[in-house]
Amino acid sequence: MLGRRQFVVGAGALAVAAPLLVGCSTDSPVEDAARRLRRPVAVGAGDRALLLGELVRHATLAPSSHNTQCWKFRVRDGLITIAPDFSRRCPAVDPDDHHLFVSLGCASENLVQAALANGLQATASFDPAGDGEVVVRLEATKAHVSPLFQAIAERQCTRGDYDGRPLSTAELRLLEQAGSGNGVRVLLLTERSAMETVLDYVVSGNTAQINDPAFIKELKTWIRFSHDEAIRTGDGLFAGATGNPAVPRWLGSRMMGLFLTAKSENERYARQIRNSAGIAVFLSEVSDKAHWVETGRCYERFALQATALGIRNAFLNQPVEVAALRPQFAAAIGLGGLRPDLVVRFGRGPAMPLSMRRPVQSVLV
Repeated sequence: MLGRRQFVVGAGALAVAAPLLVGCSTDSPVEDAARRLRRPVAVGAGDRALLLGELVRHATLAPSSHNTQCWKFRVRDGLITIAPDFSRRCPAVDPDDHHLFVSLGCASENLVQAALANGLQATASFDPAGDGEVVVRLEATKAHVSPLFQAIAERQCTRGDYDGRPLSTAELRLLEQAGSGNGVRVLLLTERSAMETVLDYVVSGNTAQINDPAFIKELKTWIRFSHDEAIRTGDGLFAGATGNPAVPRWLGSRMMGLFLTAKSENERYARQIRNSAGIAVFLSEVSDKAHWVETGRCYERFALQATALGIRNAFLNQPVEVAALRPQFAAAIGLGGLRPDLVVRFGRGPAMPLSMRRPVQSVLV
């Protein structure tokens, strides 16, 4: 799901409880912690170990399904390997591990951008042996600090409302260029009729997921309801990142069970699709792990380019997560033989709180 699910628990109910639980302070311990872990570390000349650690830190700022951070890194001089961490997979929403390998692609693109900013040319390739992994080879080159690299620390999946204004032709062209790769391209839908077609499939998929007990159980497992829980785990979907108040898990879990309904979610998705500038659908020529990784790299470049332009984005992956809907969705938007891999809305709007990450040492093997 790559972070597209907004936690909705009935704003009215929690607004009453929140003052008793979180007080009147507007300070956010999670936001402060998230900002600290995104601060650059000064790397001295010749400190190779620290430099490689910094590359891994930038890679971990990539998105992942439910912010599970489903990756493991092996580092040695001249080579960084990104392997799947199946202990963090999401079998209900991602039974074939598609999103997991997309997440590895996102992490590898961040690493490539960070390497170049630090004077290293990174070449990433997918190795299908075993469980499959991304191998990133590093060679010395002239440092180049790109706008995409500078956007890494600020990139987020912004699951709030946008302002509904269209993007310029030049901005759309930059997003399209960033989102295309080897066997993968992005289709930008900005006509309202096409966006309404996507909405129909988002609603169908969302209804199926909300009515699936396994999906709800898995989602609840990865929601971090309180500041303490989000900081302690360093992962998952913090309730505050979607504008909901931080509350104890016992209360948040109960409220989620009472107020998370297909109707409320579908109404929110309808509003947010209609106040978006457009929808991006990432398409691949082949359905295999190598193309899933490439899709992740293309999406991350798209997201970084959008961030550099002041444009927000968030996932709407229900039409591709519900297997029965995928071929119908592909036919409805005229994809021919191409496979829709990711669905993303985009537009301008305010930033939301940043999500947490685990320490670098916890992802190294």
